[in-house]
Amino acid sequence: MAMSRSEIKEKLNDVMRMATPSSEVDFDSLPETATLTSDVGLSSVGILYVVIAIEEFFGIRFDDVGFADFKTIGDVIDYIGKKMEE
Repeated sequence: MAMSRSEIKEKLNDVMRMATPSSEVDFDSLPETATLTSDVGLSSVGILYVVIAIEEFFGIRFDDVGFADFKTIGDVIDYIGKKMEE
């Protein structure tokens, strides 16, 4: 079932919150242009946790790209939307 872009962002925010419980970032207020490393503050380990959580939550696999290919939250939303349509 396809999700709207706003639904994907909302669920992605939930996933990032769960994967980074010690983060003080207000994910709901981050724009799609927010960078994953600088604005969100994800380390390489944090990125790994988020990738695993995204795969499980959305039922997709990051099989054709590396998470390092994504710079912003919008990039991740685009990829999730594309994979969910396949």
